Amino acid sequence: MADYYSDNANALFKRYTALDFEAVHANLLPCMPDTPGAALDIGAGAGRDALALAKRGWEVVAVEPAQRLRQLGASYTEGQAVQWMDDRLPALEKVRALSERFDLILVSAVWMHVPGTQRERAMRVLGDLLAPGGRICITLRYGPGDGERDFHPVSRGEIEHLARQRALVDITPTKARGARADCQGRSDVAWETVCLRLPDDGTGALPVLRHIIVNDQKSSTYKLGLLRAITRITDGLPGMVLKRTEDYVTVPFGLVGLYWIRLYKPLIQGKKLPQIQGNVGYGFAKAAFWGLHSLSALDLRVGQAFDGATGRTVLEAIRDACHTVRKMPANYTTWPGSIEPIFIAEPSSLRLRQQPVRLDLETLSRFGVFHIPRPIWDCASRYACWLEPAIVNEWFDLMGRYEMRYRSEPTREALRWREPIRQTDAVRALIESRLAERPRPQCAWTATPLQSDRYEVDHCLPWTHWSNNDLWNLLPATRRANREKRDRLPAARLLDDARDRILEWWETSYLQTGRRAQFMIEADAALPMVEDASRPEAVFEGLQHQRRRLKQNQQIAEWMGLS
Repeated sequence: MADYYSDNANALFKRYTALDFEAVHANLLPCMPDTPGAALDIGAGAGRDALALAKRGWEVVAVEPAQRLRQLGASYTEGQAVQWMDDRLPALEKVRALSERFDLILVSAVWMHVPGTQRERAMRVLGDLLAPGGRICITLRYGPGDGERDFHPVSRGEIEHLARQRALVDITPTKARGARADCQGRSDVAWETVCLRLPDDGTGALPVLRHIIVNDQKSSTYKLGLLRAITRITDGLPGMVLKRTEDYVTVPFGLVGLYWIRLYKPLIQGKKLPQIQGNVGYGFAKAAFWGLHSLSALDLRVGQAFDGATGRTVLEAIRDACHTVRKMPANYTTWPGSIEPIFIAEPSSLRLRQQPVRLDLETLSRFGVFHIPRPIWDCASRYACWLEPAIVNEWFDLMGRYEMRYRSEPTREALRWREPIRQTDAVRALIESRLAERPRPQCAWTATPLQSDRYEVDHCLPWTHWSNNDLWNLLPATRRANREKRDRLPAARLLDDARDRILEWWETSYLQTGRRAQFMIEADAALPMVEDASRPEAVFEGLQHQRRRLKQNQQIAEWMGLS
């Protein structure tokens, strides 16, 4: 099907863009949310609808599987808040991997191409991508095919049936129901619009997480520890996903073990705070765990390298942590009213050698894999900033039931997640070393050549909201731009305008220097959908996705550029 649209891309582009958005979607307009937000345009074609939505203030992800048509659409919408992706119904695998939700999903002139056997799955995927209160708008084509493409029968009744299965409500206005004439003047073709709304979260994941945090029986803090580790991974390391299916998101088991150690090390090594009922030990706190006493929690981070002896100790401690996670919290954290575990751990045998170690995706995958139900992963990713405090408060109260003799402040300090220190010195020195070059480095946001006494290092995604010192997130900026931007996100259009300057900075400062490996490891781990971090264009797409995730999840204010 995509071949037809690519082979005829030029003619289709002219035909589609000649039509007016408001004329084509007259029945859609009354159903649109009042406030623009995140929109997903499936089968975006030439970009007519994506462009119209962007001009109305929406941030649009435009999905189009036909390569040539996608390229024309990207050129047509250049300079607007539109990001293009190669994906398709019913799976929408790449879109779902973003763990985003959309306030508006437009499925225009697409549904008739989805075979009837795939429509139930397609509706489930669309429902999972919808934000609470969001709308799905589907246009149905009635009439014969053209002999060149596959068309399948459609009906409002089928859509309504599938919608009820997903707890979606049909909100199509009465006057907008029924078929209307084809805008291209074809007498044997008619169209109908169906608008659906999601009244609540729809996945059931939030009640499950609340049950684990608040209601689930706990003889130790281990269930909370596992849930907090997962929440931290979903929020900060979406690039560490190994595989994503209909049912599960799979990450390296070693990553879970690493974050487990980061959480428990300050509590046990530092404060000796009780984590289990009764005077018993901890299965993971063996010789290797105690051998990490000279390392801080920040030393135990993705991308960190160790020499032979230390590296072996770190890997042994992670192995012991993984064993405890599999035997205890992963085994006993079950679906409410069931004995079926929510999380599935599949360990691998690991031979430890005394050799240099880097905690990257390959190394952490040697411990096996850990499967997290997809709705749980998506929910933890979207609501991490709310889940984290709930977990910490319950953890604090639970320790009080085990041991009442500790003081509040030191305990809460031990529970605090060890964020990296805001650090820009290395990049600042790099900028300083390049000021003698011609042309001089430019401000990422204004294109102004930097001067030695008037530049700063800007966290593109603001430190206040997402503590990230990765090289890709540190950009050169004028003092005025950095101080006016403050803790706001760059607006989508501003980021797109800065694209070439950011790519040039990454290429010349990192990818062509000795910092190449560090840049790639950091981008792979922290940014979603970065398939090849050696390509700055791929990293930039990941940055765009992460910017949008932060905006949606934390409602961060945007910066439109210098006033």
